[in-house]
Amino acid sequence: MVIIYTSPGCASCRKAKQWLKDNQIEFVEKNIFTTLLDEEEIKYILSRCENGTEDIISVRSKAFQSLKEDINDLSMNELVALIQNNPSILKRPIMLSKRSIVVGYDDDEITAMMPAKLRPIVESSCNPSCPNYAVCGSVRLPESEITA
Repeated sequence: MVIIYTSPGCASCRKAKQWLKDNQIEFVEKNIFTTLLDEEEIKYILSRCENGTEDIISVRSKAFQSLKEDINDLSMNELVALIQNNPSILKRPIMLSKRSIVVGYDDDEITAMMPAKLRPIVESSCNPSCPNYAVCGSVRLPESEITA
């Protein structure tokens, strides 16, 4: 099961949801503007980030810059309150599973949402017998095998 945090009008969110549907991965969608993220949920998301706040907060966004906050000066409680009161500062989508967190939509990273037992099947399905291999197959090859 995946929890996906989205916002209306977010193209990356739509792509991520479609990818999850196409790969038959169950998910629960939480719109960050209509569902208040509680303190424990925000702390849990932050605890899953490898690089702390920079993984999920878009400090270059207009929404964040208009706040004139230095994120490094905030306590955990202040950071939680900031996110609750200004959900638009979050990068989107944020996808959480038991083992993975993926922020944004990236074709390679989103495969982390796929159950481990299915990953080898997906990897092996991209081979020269596939009708689309000429177009996309070389993307999966090691750089040393790609011919110019």
